[in-house]
Amino acid sequence: MTLTRFQMCIDGQWVDALSGKTFQSLNPALAEPWAQLPDADETDVERAVQAAQHAFESPAWRNLTATARGKLLRRLGDLIAENKEQLAQLESRDNGKLIRETRGQVSYLPEFFYYTAGLADKLEGGTLPLDKTDLFGYTVHEPLGVVAAIIPWNSPLYLTAIKLAPALAAGNCIVIKPSEHASATILELARLALEAGIPAGVVNVITGYGASTGAALTRHPLVRKIAFTGGAATARHVVRSSAENFAKLSLELGGKSPNIIFADADLDSAINGAIAGIYAASGQSCVSGSRLLVQDEIYDEFVERLVERAKRIRIGNPQDDRSEMGPMATAQQLAVVEGLVADALAEGAKLRLGGKRPEIDGNGWYYEPTLFECDSNSMKIMQEEVFGPVASVIRFKDEAEALAIANNSQFGLAAGIWTRDLGRAHRLARDVRSGIIWVNTYRAVSAMAPIGGFKNSGYGRESGIDSVLAYTEQKTVWINLSQTPMADPFVMR
Repeated sequence: MTLTRFQMCIDGQWVDALSGKTFQSLNPALAEPWAQLPDADETDVERAVQAAQHAFESPAWRNLTATARGKLLRRLGDLIAENKEQLAQLESRDNGKLIRETRGQVSYLPEFFYYTAGLADKLEGGTLPLDKTDLFGYTVHEPLGVVAAIIPWNSPLYLTAIKLAPALAAGNCIVIKPSEHASATILELARLALEAGIPAGVVNVITGYGASTGAALTRHPLVRKIAFTGGAATARHVVRSSAENFAKLSLELGGKSPNIIFADADLDSAINGAIAGIYAASGQSCVSGSRLLVQDEIYDEFVERLVERAKRIRIGNPQDDRSEMGPMATAQQLAVVEGLVADALAEGAKLRLGGKRPEIDGNGWYYEPTLFECDSNSMKIMQEEVFGPVASVIRFKDEAEALAIANNSQFGLAAGIWTRDLGRAHRLARDVRSGIIWVNTYRAVSAMAPIGGFKNSGYGRESGIDSVLAYTEQKTVWINLSQTPMADPFVMR
């Protein structure tokens, strides 16, 4: 089999690992290798970070006006739009995401660059109304320098865009480390960045394994911020590494999001919302609505209708437009899903649907839409993130019980609320401890809407104006307006 060969982007050049080592990326739909990529080590990380630092200090980037940076980001957005089909096909092949979903994601990706481009020259400082008439003070926002982005395999283009765009808008240079399971589209994004006219060294992409390449990047002393999306176990290593050099952090981690359906909800819409929340993207989304909380009065009807609807989900090759659910992205993730399903059965959860691999042509890592009924929110399947097409449903009596169940979780990334009662919607939106609340919808995104979680779902926000400010540090400037020199060095002015 002929493998597609990729190289890393360092300082505007396409290079192999200095060691010459490579690794293979597997196509999840076929469980077969399709690409060969450089396996970077610490020496490659060093040259990528040094390239970014050099670019940050270079007049070609450092002296560029904020307006000019915004124009470059807009041009990059245009190029993404022009190459959207190629990017969508590449991501679907690399990580097994449905082509209909990758097309959808890529189609709105340019908006993130357009929106952020407009913010580049809006990072205004301010004058300080000092109570000292002989002093003038003002503040400015300055870029951090070299920043790092650690990207998971489930939505690499989208999760890179929401880090790359604000980092560049603020004037930083970046080293991106995508997952070894899904690096191809990020390398293509780097190519488009160069084509857009972004100077060499501003955007660098290194490929390799997280335990070696990623670890070397996160502990590098020149890296001033790390933007990480992934699991809690890896995040703990990132936090420890960042502490060595006091690098800033943003962490977008896991979730066990409650999708709460009240008796007055539009059931047709809520069922589609439940399907979207857990079976779209094969459940491989940090915001998956994997805990379904359903009010007593409609519980039986809702579960029966959900089972019947989920049975009709078409599982198949992700590059087939007719498919509605594709494979797990990795063999390891499939094994995790199978293990947690086995644990749920052993704990007494009632299996209503799925629970096994489907009978399907080929050797891909597919798993059936799965649904458990649970008697207690303390069951493992109700508390642990599965990151697969596995939903757990539980009853609740009233609003107070729904809120108690929803908040009884180590996570707090997202939540869905389905009701026609406007007051109830606002009360729960206020009281549910999650960073994203969807009312009568699910998985809605916008370039201006912040993304991030509470509790063990991480900290920091991506998207929106605050995401750009997070890639800056504030400087305060004092100017003596008087002609009088400082008289007493031992007294504060």
